[in-house]
Amino acid sequence: MNDLKVEKELLTAVKAARMAGTFLQENKKDINKVLFSTEKDIKLKADIEAENIIKAVLKKESDIAILAEETGISEECLPEVFWVVDPLDGTANYSRDIPICCVSIALVSKMEPLLGVIYDFNNDALFQGSVNTKAVCNEKPIEVSNITHPAEGILLTGLPNDTDYSDQALKKMIMEFQNWRKVRMIGSAAMASAYIASGKADAYSETKTYLWDVAAGAALVNAAGGKAVIKNQNDKFQVDVLFTNSSLST
Repeated sequence: MNDLKVEKELLTAVKAARMAGTFLQENKKDINKVLFSTEKDIKLKADIEAENIIKAVLKKESDIAILAEETGISEECLPEVFWVVDPLDGTANYSRDIPICCVSIALVSKMEPLLGVIYDFNNDALFQGSVNTKAVCNEKPIEVSNITHPAEGILLTGLPNDTDYSDQALKKMIMEFQNWRKVRMIGSAAMASAYIASGKADAYSETKTYLWDVAAGAALVNAAGGKAVIKNQNDKFQVDVLFTNSSLST
């Protein structure tokens, strides 16, 4: 995909993210309604309606296939280049009025992120970046931190729905946490990525999160001078991720 095409699609993603985020903010009273739930997760009317808004914009202004959290793949199989959409990352936070949630849209080629847009609609902060453009928030440049040692840094992480809570797994997790000055779990992988890209924290690590949670953040972190690694994708689009400022000695 050439440079002009990437920048055109970036504008489309920005438009879709703003429309969905504004809708989520302005209509919360009517759409903050649980459609179904499990022991570890909930799905809101907000998720579905925001995704419909995003898909309508992408289909109107782009001819690229879509992988979306709520409705899956728009074609029988994914092509080399496709959109990745999370209409509301941090649904549980949104439902309980914890203002850490966002709209997340990415464009991916051969599983490598070309561009990412994250709209923190609670704070009207729109993050964007691509392989051709630097990372910005509301058009102002952002960059990763320069922390070099975990003992001086902040690690962001999370516990996916199918986290292994065995003694062995938890012991390993605690040992990793002890390397860091502070550890934070904020309930939104996309916002965690935006915080890495803007230097608020220094690394984000999580296993078996979903591609739609992190694809936009990966593009943003790379564009901000960091390093985003996505690996071990399974057939449910779960992935392991490590996003850092690229200066850490881990």
